[in-house]
Amino acid sequence: MIIEHVHLKIKQGQSAAFEQAFQQAKDLIAPMQGLNAVQLIRHIENEHAYILMVFWDYLEDHSVGFRTSEAYPKWAALLHPFYESMPNVEYYQPCMMLRKK
Repeated sequence: MIIEHVHLKIKQGQSAAFEQAFQQAKDLIAPMQGLNAVQLIRHIENEHAYILMVFWDYLEDHSVGFRTSEAYPKWAALLHPFYESMPNVEYYQPCMMLRKK
């Protein structure tokens, strides 16, 4: 599994509209091959800061599959206008986890 990790800084006063747009955008990414989960996390002290985590089977599921799909330009059109600046996308691979029941 690969985790796409992105820090998002949303333009002032646009957080609510961004979250509404994300509701639409998640439906575009949902059918992508290799997608396991999408998590949007809002900062508790700065309402304009988010972390986006997307869980993929393989890096290529994102870098080739999603980024070259017909859905990606629609995703970008919905979300990119809200960004203060284009975010840096990083990829991680889980190596350890503790889960309490």
